[in-house]
Amino acid sequence: MTERIPAINIPVATQAIVTKSFSGRFRTLRIVGGLLLFTLYFGTVWLSWDGRQAVLWDISQRQFHIFGATFWPEDLTLLMAGLVICAFGLFFITVLVGRVWCGYSCPQSMWTWLFLWAEKVTEGDRNQRIRLAQSPLGWNKVMRRLQKHTLWLAISVATGVTFVGYFSPIRPLVAELLTLETGAIAGFWIAFFTAATYINAGWLREKVCLHMCPYGRFQSVMLDDDSVVISYDAARGEPRGHRKRDVVPASDSLGDCIDCQQCVQVCPTGIDIRDGLQMACIGCAACIDACDSIMDRMGYERGLIRYASAKQLAGGRFRPFRPRLVGYAVVLVAMVVALGWVLVSRPLVSLDVAKDRGLFRYDNAGRVENSYQLRLLNKAAQPRSFRLGVEGPAGLSIDGPSEVSLAPGESRDLTLAVAIPPEQLQALSTELVFTAVDRLDPAQAAREDSAFTGPGWR
Repeated sequence: MTERIPAINIPVATQAIVTKSFSGRFRTLRIVGGLLLFTLYFGTVWLSWDGRQAVLWDISQRQFHIFGATFWPEDLTLLMAGLVICAFGLFFITVLVGRVWCGYSCPQSMWTWLFLWAEKVTEGDRNQRIRLAQSPLGWNKVMRRLQKHTLWLAISVATGVTFVGYFSPIRPLVAELLTLETGAIAGFWIAFFTAATYINAGWLREKVCLHMCPYGRFQSVMLDDDSVVISYDAARGEPRGHRKRDVVPASDSLGDCIDCQQCVQVCPTGIDIRDGLQMACIGCAACIDACDSIMDRMGYERGLIRYASAKQLAGGRFRPFRPRLVGYAVVLVAMVVALGWVLVSRPLVSLDVAKDRGLFRYDNAGRVENSYQLRLLNKAAQPRSFRLGVEGPAGLSIDGPSEVSLAPGESRDLTLAVAIPPEQLQALSTELVFTAVDRLDPAQAAREDSAFTGPGWR
């Protein structure tokens, strides 16, 4: 069993964090990934599929459309299974490479970076923003702040409208917004998510990561000596100290760290990575880009701050195939395969059977009769016809429809009466199986068990 790496809880600065702009390979990677994620979020809602919105959680119709597939309330277990797989995948990624989810994919981080960009565009870089904050209230300050908050609100409104658009068709929703005819429910949720985005990404920012998100607090349980995390190479960097450019560190008995504080100034949570792995670190690699730029300027080798495991920092080798990680991978692949098989093989017909609350009665032929309420649902995107049947004792007869045609997504309530000769009933309760079989594709069928209540004697 490998030893786990403790995540240190070092208090961060209480004053507002003002980050500095920077460039680097990891920032470029994050920008490209962020653009893809924003395109996915803001663009998918506008796609159409077979005359309807491609991705839509239609609550009023109790349908969830994902391109060519339609899911129903009966399929919520599949959604839960998907969420479990995502959570397990997050655990796997954390064991392997730490909190890359937080730094590169978490919505809180992505929108915070976007709001920081708006802040830079309107108020300038770090030093300009600090001077603006310290300056007295004037026309320039009011206009810059107004521009910033206008951009923030525009992004927040777009975010809120898009989110609600996944639950209510986006095109009619936008048309209603433009004509001020939005319903109260849609208007409330748009306002709610607009406010949530504006507050979280504009004002709370790192406080969400530090105080509201539990992920950083249990990461130390998941990491081990082979987990690749953002690390400061203290053996190479210490003792740190200022010096002139191109000075060989060994000549001044110094390490490679020039104590420029750039890694702290670019950190969105305001930590000093040189203090070690911390719960506030979101793994965004901003400190790596900042440090690499300083190393280039000083003529030193890159990698003073880098992605590395504790064993690598100690001079060992990275060990990717370790029991815990392999176990996570095997279980994750098994769950994904199982969910994929269930999605592919799930029946596109749903049958629910409810027995009438009455016990039993006798028909004109002297047979024992029970009544049942059936609900048949066509989950396919095409109209289909189903044959209804009941499996049970010999002599069983059915009074009700034997064939039902349903439009795509249509459900229908049916009443069936099942009669069985008394001599075939050997117990108070007899098992029945109701079936609905697609006439054109018998592989698409639904079966539902129920019980038949009789007098309990032969």
